[in-house]
Amino acid sequence: MERRLRLAGLLIDLDGTLYVGDEPIPGAREAIDLLKASGFALGYVTNTTRKPRRLVRERLLALGFEVEEPEIFTPARAAAGKIGAGSCFSVVDDSLLEDLAEVNLTEDEPDYVLVGDLGEDFTYARLNPAFRHLMQGAELLALQKNRFWRTEGGMSLDAGPFVAALEYATGKGASVVGKPERSFFQLALEDLGLSADEVGVVGDDAEADVVGAKRAGLLGIQVRTGKWQAATDTGEADLVIDSIADLPEALQRGDR
Repeated sequence: MERRLRLAGLLIDLDGTLYVGDEPIPGAREAIDLLKASGFALGYVTNTTRKPRRLVRERLLALGFEVEEPEIFTPARAAAGKIGAGSCFSVVDDSLLEDLAEVNLTEDEPDYVLVGDLGEDFTYARLNPAFRHLMQGAELLALQKNRFWRTEGGMSLDAGPFVAALEYATGKGASVVGKPERSFFQLALEDLGLSADEVGVVGDDAEADVVGAKRAGLLGIQVRTGKWQAATDTGEADLVIDSIADLPEALQRGDR
């Protein structure tokens, strides 16, 4: 309890936590305003690999969330740091390339093959060149490995199954830079300027958000919105609430 009372910041998931599709979660905007007014440092963490931070922010603004671009932390930012001075063959949505501007992208003997979510553009023509580079020695780097996510049309395949296909074909394991990896949360904490024992992660994904947070030493807060399902709940959350709308009151009561 003593550790939880020192909670000073929150890393908040986006899709499924603040909104679903084009609709904000009821009460989410008001909750964010209350958390800010209460003095919490807020950061926004997402496993999206189809939009650059600029577009993520634009969408949040359109939905009524006042967020600055530096407050948003994505797998693409983590990947750029991982690749460093190396070279990369990208299997990502073209819109994401602006967040990889500092990365040496190549189709000639890359050091890494970087895979993000392509949705319906995951085709043999996109995956087979990646397979060949991996067989020739490149390392497999995944922006995230989520199995599925909730769209307006229902549950849909995410990037994870396609990363798994490349792993199976090549016998190589992917290094994941997005949630639930410890390094992802550690880098996000650096942006927030707080230590792990001062921060909670709020999300709808029991595995990527809650379990990932706890493995990195953060508090795990589960919301029952978005992709949450009782059947996939790990039961490891430090706090479970129906939605983020309930979070300010829960923190004020000391449920944390």
